[in-house]
Amino acid sequence: MNKSKKNHTQAEADEDFDEITENDETPEVEAGEEIVGEIAAEDDLIEALKAENQKLKDDFLRAYADLENNKRRCAQEIEKNSKYAVSSFAKELLSVADNLHRAIEAVSADGEGHEDCANLRKGVELTEAELMKVFNKFGIQKMEILGTVFDPNFHQVIQEVEDPEKPSGTIINELQTGYMINDRILREAMVVVTKGGKN
Repeated sequence: MNKSKKNHTQAEADEDFDEITENDETPEVEAGEEIVGEIAAEDDLIEALKAENQKLKDDFLRAYADLENNKRRCAQEIEKNSKYAVSSFAKELLSVADNLHRAIEAVSADGEGHEDCANLRKGVELTEAELMKVFNKFGIQKMEILGTVFDPNFHQVIQEVEDPEKPSGTIINELQTGYMINDRILREAMVVVTKGGKN
């Protein structure tokens, strides 16, 4: 009888163990699912943060590129303004240069042999040379165009002359000197060109 009781107790113990094991498995599975869910949520958060970080980085690079472009444009505008700021003032001075040149030509035509005229001519030439020096300082240059071919961007034709010896469109006389300021036209030259010559 003791043996039967002992067997029964063993059977009960086995049942209890199975029951405890079954009861313990359920919470472990639920806890595992909860951890997996938390990991998945953290992965999603990490991916979202990475995407946001990349977007912010792209926005920053774009803004930085825009800033650099604006800086470059501003520097170019400042350079252009400083190069051409004197344009309107310089244009007004061109008539002074023209009058000085006319005075030199008038003295050379009428005043040969007269000492006073020679001195006057010398003085006017010095004044013109000084003016040209100031012009050069500010990037203002005379166009050297005699013998070149007419270019409508730089020259204005006042007269055409028959000259079979020269190619058509060759500048043979300059009625008004043309000037450049740096790489821009300050005043176009008024010229006489050939027509009907060699091509």
